[in-house]
Amino acid sequence: MEDNKNKIIERVDWNAVLKEIWGRRKLFYKTLPLAFILSSIFIFSIPKYYHSEVKLAPELESSSKTGGSLGTLASSFGIDLSRMQTNDAITPLLYPDLMEDNSFVYSLLNVKVYNQDNNINTTYYDYLKNYQKLAWWEYPIDWLSRLIQEHEDKFGQDGYDPNNITKEEDDIYEMARHDINISVDKKTRVITIRATSQDPVICKTLGDSIKDKLQVFITQYRTNKARIDCEYYQKLTDSARIDFEKQRHKYAHMADASTHVTLQSVTQRLQDIANDTQEKYNTYTKLNTQLQAAKAKVQECTPAFTILKAASVPVKPTGPRRVRFVFIVVLLAAICTSGYIMWEIIKTDRK
Repeated sequence: MEDNKNKIIERVDWNAVLKEIWGRRKLFYKTLPLAFILSSIFIFSIPKYYHSEVKLAPELESSSKTGGSLGTLASSFGIDLSRMQTNDAITPLLYPDLMEDNSFVYSLLNVKVYNQDNNINTTYYDYLKNYQKLAWWEYPIDWLSRLIQEHEDKFGQDGYDPNNITKEEDDIYEMARHDINISVDKKTRVITIRATSQDPVICKTLGDSIKDKLQVFITQYRTNKARIDCEYYQKLTDSARIDFEKQRHKYAHMADASTHVTLQSVTQRLQDIANDTQEKYNTYTKLNTQLQAAKAKVQECTPAFTILKAASVPVKPTGPRRVRFVFIVVLLAAICTSGYIMWEIIKTDRK
């Protein structure tokens, strides 16, 4: 079968085909300029957009070893931090899923942004809602959607719940999700943040803000258990210190009042108070030791971040690639026109 196909191809007189196409070149004079004009109108109507990228490498939590000086400090209090090590329930590979959380997106939409011309200074939410450039065919749709808006915009007001939003607000949230991408390399665990915007300065601001928000989230998550323990020991230590201070003052007052008293009952009472004071002091000292170890654990769990690539103001727009688009459309128009001419030739030959 392949031999038959090759014979058919060999029988085609390509010179005659090209000559016939050239003879009908006037058709190209119509289709190619039309393709050029229509593709130019389309692609030049789409607003420019920019990308800004941040690469972040957070310190990974180790469950097998304890960090140097902090481990030494804790061991001086008689506490073994290695026993307090836990594994992450949220791995770095799940960080991109944060964009699915409305509360996290809400924190990003509250970021203050300003554009390159300094004539826009507002929140990211307001920028997406009121300052986006649209293609000319999108303006009527946008006008109608604003006209029939059913609910008052309550974004940022007291009592606002990002998990109970209107359809209009949900559209803004989806726009933010579309313009913000968080990815994690499975091998190196490097976090890449890519922000997209129609303004280069806002693009850079978004990259920095997302990086900061992500760092805060990771730090809070990693230190959550340790901070709870620290707050718990802080309350116990404060309570023990107050009890000890009260008992110490009680002992001092009793000792002063019993200076010239030689009664055995008074002496025994004073000894009992002294023992209680020592016991409360021992309790306070023990809890304070545990508190210092808990504080060391918080610092131990706090990850360090290495910025591999900082956000920068993009110099050139990322897209749309207008020249390439127009070239491809014109090329496709030329191919389709040639195909049409060849089809006409085949139909004529059959007749």
